[in-house]
Formats: sequence, structure tokens, C-alpha cells
Amino acid sequence: MKKNVDVAIIMGSDSDLSIMKDAAKFLEDMGISYEMTILSVHRCPDAAFDYAKSLKERKVKVIIAGAGGAAHLPGVFAAQVPCPVIGVPIMSKTLNGVDSLYSIVQMPSGIPVATVAINGAKNAGILAATIISTSNDEVYNKICDYKASMNNTVLEKNEKLQKLGYEAYLNDMKK
Repeated sequence: MKKNVDVAIIMGSDSDLSIMKDAAKFLEDMGISYEMTILSVHRCPDAAFDYAKSLKERKVKVIIAGAGGAAHLPGVFAAQVPCPVIGVPIMSKTLNGVDSLYSIVQMPSGIPVATVAINGAKNAGILAATIISTSNDEVYNKICDYKASMNNTVLEKNEKLQKLGYEAYLNDMKK
């Protein structure tokens, strides 16, 4: 556990790591400090509650919590820590992640969890960075640059489509 970090990335299982790494990668690109933890509120509740207390004491700014199935992890942390919690529903084998999505998005009044798409960890990282950017000019500028880059990429693709036509564009994409 790191002393001071801006974001805590928590997942219920190591099988979620292949998804949650996308949030970590985006935070790294933005220069935002984070830590990653595997905890299950069902399988090791005492450790999860202790970790939640540590996040509160360390004044972590944002929590990204990924969970599949019953997906209680984001809500349990939102109930205990007074910072924004972003839930990442993880695709499950039985219901393709819809169960996870419903579990995270249907929080009771007073315990909000911002929820991204199923397996949408990168968007969770972007949202966490955007939240941090409200009080950090360096991150704010990096978010602006990131969005400008997306804008330019789309405009360049449109220019190419207009120049080549759709058939040549599709053929060029296959190369």
C-alpha cells in the first residue's frame, strides 16, 4: 500500500486485472498516482473494510472499483469513503456483464457510484483523471490535449474518407 496516491483501483478478483489495467495505463499516461488492489467484499470482508478505512484516512481522491457478478465492491466502498467511486462492471460468463452493470448502477439514494460501460476501465480512468483535473491544472491540460487529439484523429479520418471514397478507404483499412 502506497502512502499517498490520488486513485485507488480495486478489483474483486485477479481475473479482472486484464480489464482494469486499462484504467491504470490511462492514469500513468496522465501522470496520476494510483495503487491497484485485489479485494473481495464477499471473500475477505475484514480486509476490504480495513482497506476502505485506510483510503479514507489517506484522503484518496477517486476510487475505481471493478467487479463482476453480484458486483457489490463499488457500492461497499462508496458507502465507506467520502470520495467519488467509479464502478466498472466486469463481463461475466453467465449474463455477459449485465448482472454486474445492474448491481453497480442500482445503488440506493445517498450512496452514488458513477458507472461506466461493461469492461469500460479506460473510461473509468478518463473519468478519474477528469475529476482530478478540477483541482490540478497540469492534469486539466493533459485532458484537454487528449480530447484535442481525439478530435484531430476523427477529422483526419473524415478527410481521408472524403478524398478516397468509402470503398478505397475500406480497402486501405484492410492493409
